[in-house]
Amino acid sequence: MEKIKPLDFQNLRTYSLFSRPSKVSVADLGKPLRPGLSFREFLKSLPRELAARDLLEIAQAVAQAIREKRLVIWAFGAHVIKVGLSPLLIDLMERGLISALMVNGACMVHDAELAMAGITSEDVAEALKDGSFGAARETGELLNRAAQEGRQVGLGFSLGKLISESNFRYRHLSLFARAYELKIPVTVHVALGTDIVHIHPSADGAAIGEASFYDFRLFCRLVSELDGGVFFLAGSAVILPEVFLKALTVVRNIGYKVERFVTVNFDFMRHYRPLTNVVSRPTMTGGRGYHITGHHELLIPLLIGALLEELTDEVEA
Repeated sequence: MEKIKPLDFQNLRTYSLFSRPSKVSVADLGKPLRPGLSFREFLKSLPRELAARDLLEIAQAVAQAIREKRLVIWAFGAHVIKVGLSPLLIDLMERGLISALMVNGACMVHDAELAMAGITSEDVAEALKDGSFGAARETGELLNRAAQEGRQVGLGFSLGKLISESNFRYRHLSLFARAYELKIPVTVHVALGTDIVHIHPSADGAAIGEASFYDFRLFCRLVSELDGGVFFLAGSAVILPEVFLKALTVVRNIGYKVERFVTVNFDFMRHYRPLTNVVSRPTMTGGRGYHITGHHELLIPLLIGALLEELTDEVEA
């Protein structure tokens, strides 16, 4: 060690700070908040960096797709429903800002239970002790009936029709029912054995499979028209990213040009499949993929608010 001399920095080449390309400038800094500011003022106060910048860009991309009458598909797992976001998505549908919904089987469970009883999401750990987990009679009967009646029309359409035509007290809070009434497609992508209704005596694997396969084919039709649009995913780590990737390869294989579009993934963890199958691989031919890590009950209202402000700006302009 005595023979090793410290490096001499005297010959280091330097440059002027003022001539250097930089990623952050004073124009990108956030602005102090004050009590009583409007939501628009709040958005303008955000730093133009990282997730805050991406959120605003996503809102702009969705607004542009809406303005150009391109598809805006919202795909999500049941967590989005369980954290209380159904009314916000219903409002977007009623405003004409959602083209289609893509969901997994668990979404049917929680949407239907909220519509029927105004409650959902049982204590799994406690109910599992005696095997009562997932054994709610009304839930199984309704969803398995939807599968039987959905063989030729799809699970999403069938369940929406059943809830819409029911006398359920909270049917106005059902995403499926409101989509059915507004003629907005809802495709349900089921993995047999993953949903509580599959353990009920009324379950029919053939009916569930046939109805869900109809929805897969319907979803492929939607993806064939996604060029220039937006595909938004929240809260599905495996099933929906896999289905989306298969649908995209199907339509490209058949000959549809689906190359330039925006994909978005919101989740509170970074998962391989959403990042690879939704954000990265599909947009390699054009467009852009975004990922923002955070809780749905915060991120989705923020995005919706930013979208509405973006559209309001266009109307005022």
